[in-house]
Amino acid sequence: MENKVTIIDYGMGNLWSVASAMKFLGANPVVSNDPIEIANSNCLVLPGVGSFRRAMETIKAKKYDQAITEALTNSKTKLLGICLGMQLLGASSTEDGETPGLGLVPNLVTRFSSNNVIKIKIPHIGFSEVKSPKNSSLFANIPDNSCFYFVHSYFMEIANYDVTKSHFAIATHGTDFVAAIESGRICGTQFHPEKSQKSGLQLMRNFLERF
Repeated sequence: MENKVTIIDYGMGNLWSVASAMKFLGANPVVSNDPIEIANSNCLVLPGVGSFRRAMETIKAKKYDQAITEALTNSKTKLLGICLGMQLLGASSTEDGETPGLGLVPNLVTRFSSNNVIKIKIPHIGFSEVKSPKNSSLFANIPDNSCFYFVHSYFMEIANYDVTKSHFAIATHGTDFVAAIESGRICGTQFHPEKSQKSGLQLMRNFLERF
């Protein structure tokens, strides 16, 4: 298991609940807003709640994007994005206007919509079933269709995913969307594993031990 886990603090994350879960699993979580420490870490967690645009503005202003890119030049570095943190891994989001993301995965992020045909509550809040991919390291020892806790109004679209290089889990809220991604050593969950009870803790354990 990776012992030191650097949780990136850019002012928009549920840092301490993530840190508490990591500590429970035997890791040594360190909350950091230091680009140098981030760049030199080989186990990163990017949490987040709130506006995609504001998050990216802060990340670029503080040069956290450069630090993450530098860290990932090490072939042993792994990264887990959680909730907004997973969305930030994508190509762009329509939230508060079109905003480029970190571009670590090619998918786009857009808002849920409700109409006369499909009526859904926005934001999507609560436990929902997740259909996990086959041969996934992230979902190892987790039964398919397990439930995880979501809180979000925007989602990552399934289109543009290269299934030969990546795995993705799917959930449904009016439409199918990416619930989790696994692309090499870059992972993300739209749901909050730290709030998803036994299945969420197992997923975090898998991230620490299997990547």
